[in-house]
Amino acid sequence: MFEPVFLAQQALNGLSFGALLFLLASGLTLVFGLMRIVNLAHGAFYMLGGYIGVVIATLTGNLLVAVIAAVVAVGITALVVEVGLLRFVRGQELPEVLLTVGVSFVIADLCLAIFGGDPRTLPVSATITGSLTIGPLTYPWYRIFVMAVAIVIGIALALVQSRTRVGAIVRAGVDDREIIAAMGVNIRWVFTGMFVVGAALAAIGGTIGAGMISVRPGIQDEVLLYALVVVIIGGLGSVPGAAVGSVLIGLIDAFAKAWIPDLAYFTIFAPMALVLVLRPTGLFGKAA
Repeated sequence: MFEPVFLAQQALNGLSFGALLFLLASGLTLVFGLMRIVNLAHGAFYMLGGYIGVVIATLTGNLLVAVIAAVVAVGITALVVEVGLLRFVRGQELPEVLLTVGVSFVIADLCLAIFGGDPRTLPVSATITGSLTIGPLTYPWYRIFVMAVAIVIGIALALVQSRTRVGAIVRAGVDDREIIAAMGVNIRWVFTGMFVVGAALAAIGGTIGAGMISVRPGIQDEVLLYALVVVIIGGLGSVPGAAVGSVLIGLIDAFAKAWIPDLAYFTIFAPMALVLVLRPTGLFGKAA
């Protein structure tokens, strides 16, 4: 149980799962931080992206094409939801949350009707096969690939946030939406753009994640729960917070399931409760 190979294996499992959580939580935390709504349809966007990605990957055998198709389809869906529904309840917190719950149910039912109830995973032809071997340790290349994708996307988000005008507008919007609107920025379309980007990140996570975790009915609630824990621990609107929270929850989840599986959920929520008690805004969050 404490052998070096076992510990290394669980650490890599935790990091790869944390990478998948980051792809999901980074979009949720940006939407959450900027728009001040709990987008409970985010898990459904993940599931929709996963199903579309699996279907396209099965037809083409190409993971990149599958990711692009999933991003486009989910991005269009998010655009319709934001422009056609959310704009009409802007600023009303409870209707916004209930609306996203309804969207999640609709997407989940449509996915069940279209794709069926059987779990689906990426075909072998669209994944990276083989394993990395270092001494007695063997680890799948695909999980390492997922970690690399998360690192690249994390660096790209950080650079966009810190080095571009768009990033400055988003940061300002997270801190004070009224001020950024008073400066002449069309905050409505900033909201829309961020909502679509957040959904696109969920679609990427759903497609790539289908190579690790099968897409199935109910997966939207499971991944949303993990993403909310990550966002609460990291702090609203903070990409670095989402990265730290994802790694933390990924490692805790991997070791807890290996050592004390009966308490796996307790070990996920206990750190969140502790962070809320000691720092209600999250590790990297700011007071509203």
